[in-house]
Amino acid sequence: MERAEKRELVASLQSALTGAGSIVLAQNTGLTVANLEVLRREVKSAGGFVKIAKNRLAKLALKETDNADMSSLLVGPIVIAYAADPMTAPKIAAKFAEKNAKYVVLGGAMGKTALDAENIKALSTMPSLDELRATLAGMLKQPATRIASVIVAPAGGIARVLAAHAEKSNEAA
Repeated sequence: MERAEKRELVASLQSALTGAGSIVLAQNTGLTVANLEVLRREVKSAGGFVKIAKNRLAKLALKETDNADMSSLLVGPIVIAYAADPMTAPKIAAKFAEKNAKYVVLGGAMGKTALDAENIKALSTMPSLDELRATLAGMLKQPATRIASVIVAPAGGIARVLAAHAEKSNEAA
């Protein structure tokens, strides 16, 4: 690879990682091309990307971003998964690591926060942004329905009492 190609690769990787909500680094020792293609498809369908780059070039690209320093993790064959949504890359990487023993999550970053393998695993179990929004909307809607039922309940009680009195009056007559 010539210097110009290397500069271009570093620049493209740098621009891609700058806008990433989360980055996951994993070792891919022994993964087949078919396995990597499955990972690429899963990540891409969720809105993320997978890159494989020489570690030295990846270090240069990461150095110029606002992301946490992950240069210590860039040893051996590494797969870089990233996405704009902070939950996408950790979820898919952790799920893929469960299925493939040769794919080992090493760590990553979420902005300036460095993540180790345990943090990535913890992030993978958290709900996505859309799921959190749906939960919040449900929580906001729930008090309104409760208030409506509390307001309607006394009126229903009064109606039952009046109906009972009307029944007694009809029976007495």
